[in-house]
Order: sequence, then structure tokens, then C-alpha cells
Amino acid sequence: MTGLTARIRSSAGWPMPGAVLIVTDLTGRQLARATSDASGVAMTEPLPPGTHTAVVTAPGHQPVAQLARIAATGGGALGEVRLEPEANTVALPPPGPWTIDPAHSTVLVTARHLGIAGIKARFAEVSGRLEIAANFERSTGYAEIKAAAVDTGVGMRDAHLRSADFLDAERFPLITFAGNGFRRTGGDTWVMPGELTLHGRSRPVELTVTYGGYGPDPWGGVRVAFHAETLLHRDDFAIDYNAMVRAGIAAVGATLRVELDMELVQGERLPAM
Repeated sequence: MTGLTARIRSSAGWPMPGAVLIVTDLTGRQLARATSDASGVAMTEPLPPGTHTAVVTAPGHQPVAQLARIAATGGGALGEVRLEPEANTVALPPPGPWTIDPAHSTVLVTARHLGIAGIKARFAEVSGRLEIAANFERSTGYAEIKAAAVDTGVGMRDAHLRSADFLDAERFPLITFAGNGFRRTGGDTWVMPGELTLHGRSRPVELTVTYGGYGPDPWGGVRVAFHAETLLHRDDFAIDYNAMVRAGIAAVGATLRVELDMELVQGERLPAM
């Protein structure tokens, strides 16, 4: 037996997975809670017969409240519920290809040292693209970073990081990330799951993404900005701790913080400047 069902959609009519349906009685006591599936359908367990209040919420969207009439069988249907974006949400970029501008994008990796300081490595050469879908949640992305472009500000350390002890840049010249979809967590914040390939190993990774908006640039193009972060564990990618000791950077923490500031230009090619 099922209880109350709802088909939850965005304002544009796309299914909204991860939305929450809460049912309360008329005194405000919660009776049920359900999360929508990949098709945007939320379904509670059977409910007491009568009239209740149903509230549908999702990050970055205005909640919707409706009366729900439950039959003697414990079931009922709200039908289609559309959620509007919050008023302060920045407009999403237009669908189509967007190309990473390496001159205005930065990849920074920080490792804790002795528990009190951070060793920072910058990767200067990054490229890739984002395919924005009409339903933004279904967008995909790909980025690649040249491993040999690592820069910590210390030449001898950089050379060792490029060696077979660490990144092994000669055997594995590219660090890549393939992202598949976005999951909204707030007005302008998202999570992008994907697969990171580093040092010859591939692992699932989730990027926490903050969207900065889009607009025209001085060169006649249109740009979009994102900031993304994630945490990596060096053991997942076979980074040798003993080699780190030999390199003179012992007591580096097992977790690496990765920050990406990305500008992308609308279209398949970067404009001439």
C-alpha cells in the first residue's frame, strides 16, 4: 500500500530528484517524510484518513504547501508540483558547450604539513569543457590538468613531484576529471559527482561547486564562473609516503584539499584576445 504521492518538477517541467515531501496533520505534527526519486516522484507510507498539509521543498527553491486529502485506504495524490527558484538565485547559464579558459582558471592543491602549515601546489595548465544541458542537473563536464605543470615555488621539490616517486608525469601526463550531472544543495551551490584519474588510478569524487553567474566579457564573448572544492586521500592514488619522506616533506597529512576557480567561455573555442 502507498500513501501520498507527488510528481515534483522544476519550473521548466524537469523532474527534481532529491526534493522532500513532508506531511503534517492540521496541528503541525509530522506524519510522514519522503524524498523524490530520479523521476521526481515522492511517495510516503500510508497515512491516516482525512485532510493534512503537504509541504514540498528543495534546495534553492521556494517551498510549496498544499492540502492533501487522504482516502480511507491511506492513500492520496497531489499530482504535479512545480517548484520555483528562490528570488535571490543567480540565473543559470544558457545550454550548450562552454570551454575552460586556462588563462583565467586556477587549480590549487594544499597538503597539511606538521599539522600546522600548508604546502600549496598550483597546476598552471588546465583545459576542458562543460556541456550545459537544458535541464542544468543533467550537464556534463570534462577537465584535464598537465601533471608536469605542478608548481610549489621550490624547483627541486617540483622536479621530485614530477618523478616516478609521486605523479610520475612521464607515464601519466594527464590528471583528468569527468563529471556527470549536478545535484543542487542551495541557492547557488551544487555537487557534481564524477571520476578522477590521477597517477594511473581512477576513483569516484564529488566536487562541491559554487556558481558565480555568467555575463559578457570585454572580448565580445560570454563567460561563466565556478568555484569547486574536494578532498582527496593520497593512499587512494598510490602516492608513496616513504617517497615523501625522502623528498624532505615528511609529516604531510593524508588528505589533500583541491580548489578550482574556473572561467569558461561560451562556445567550443576560446576567442582571440
